[in-house]
Amino acid sequence: MRDQEPADSRPGRRLTTKETAELLGVKPETVYAYVSRGLLSSRREPGGRASTFEAREVEALARRNRRESAGSSGSSGDLSVRTRITLIDRDRYFFRGVDATELATRHSYEEVAEWLWTGRLTPGVTFTAPEATVRVARRAVDALPEHTSPTDRLRVATIAASAEDPLRFDLTEEAVLNTARVLIPTLVAALPPVLRDRGDEGPLAHRLWGRLTGLPADEASLRVLDTALALLADHDLAASTLAVRVAASARAHAYAAVSAGLGVLEGPLHGASSGLAHRMLLDVLDQGTAVPVIADELRAGRRIPGLGHRLYTGEDPRARVLFGLLEEIPRAEPALLAARDIAATTARHTPLHANVDLALAVFTASFGMPATAGETIFAVARTAGWIAHALEEYGERPLRMRPVGHYAGPRPPQPLPAQ
Repeated sequence: MRDQEPADSRPGRRLTTKETAELLGVKPETVYAYVSRGLLSSRREPGGRASTFEAREVEALARRNRRESAGSSGSSGDLSVRTRITLIDRDRYFFRGVDATELATRHSYEEVAEWLWTGRLTPGVTFTAPEATVRVARRAVDALPEHTSPTDRLRVATIAASAEDPLRFDLTEEAVLNTARVLIPTLVAALPPVLRDRGDEGPLAHRLWGRLTGLPADEASLRVLDTALALLADHDLAASTLAVRVAASARAHAYAAVSAGLGVLEGPLHGASSGLAHRMLLDVLDQGTAVPVIADELRAGRRIPGLGHRLYTGEDPRARVLFGLLEEIPRAEPALLAARDIAATTARHTPLHANVDLALAVFTASFGMPATAGETIFAVARTAGWIAHALEEYGERPLRMRPVGHYAGPRPPQPLPAQ
């Protein structure tokens, strides 16, 4: 098939929304998403109701999209994706240009999520879900075996909530935002509470607390949980986020995109890492020293969980913030000391800094939470980032996340295999 002919780019030439969408290979609603993200400018002609677009600007965007598509299939094996959501640079990370640690310490998880999605802060915002959606999700989760992992529960809750939503295939920005504001509280409400009298009101961190531990919460401990959720809301193109963008590129609805992210998250090198750090931390607390625990890990050829991060040369900024908050909580002192012992003991072998998984392990171990609690916190938190990336991908050319395979098998034709 021949490439689409370039638009008439005479000075002053303007295109209709339909012409612009055809040139870019997107739906008309995606054109307006480009406008809202500052990638295109629109104008209404005098006496007209429809928007028009400058032909040269549209053609420039089309050329850029084609270059990005071609560049993503190079032989280097690297997939580069333009994003306006998160930047990681020099041991710091930023949400839409704002220091993420400052956002997380000054604003609630829900406020940070809205910032990721819209670039606007909405003070005091809380997410609530319709009772019918929560009821369907709970019924599906309650039918699972008792030993089911938290991520599996969240995945089932996502599918159940999807089945309840007749508008799930509406990929316009406002519809996806409405889905996000319902899905996240549904995920929390669908988790079985540790104490049956826990309610489903107030900030999300308050509701999640009662599903992680039976210990009472105070202001300081709830602040740690809320800050952890905000810090973990996004982290650029982690493996699970890339899976979400691939699903969104194929125009899967938001529930399906989140489900793709949850599937990847369960790996031991991603969301489940905090559980490994939690168990190691308990071993150190039990033995009174990190020396034999670290020795056993290294003898078995395993990496030390909770230490090191490929994107940070120094300490993970998320860990730094959480450790600072945990230092204000007396009951966290033993686990904090154990974490420092782990880092110091491992430093004899290799200089690695604590990452967010170790900080989560200190938090979960200090409050009698199960080893899987960190994974639950991670999954709920990261759903906000996944939605932000899905929204961004819906504004791009469909099916652009298609790397080229380099076949390395036997050269054809080969004979049919023997019976």
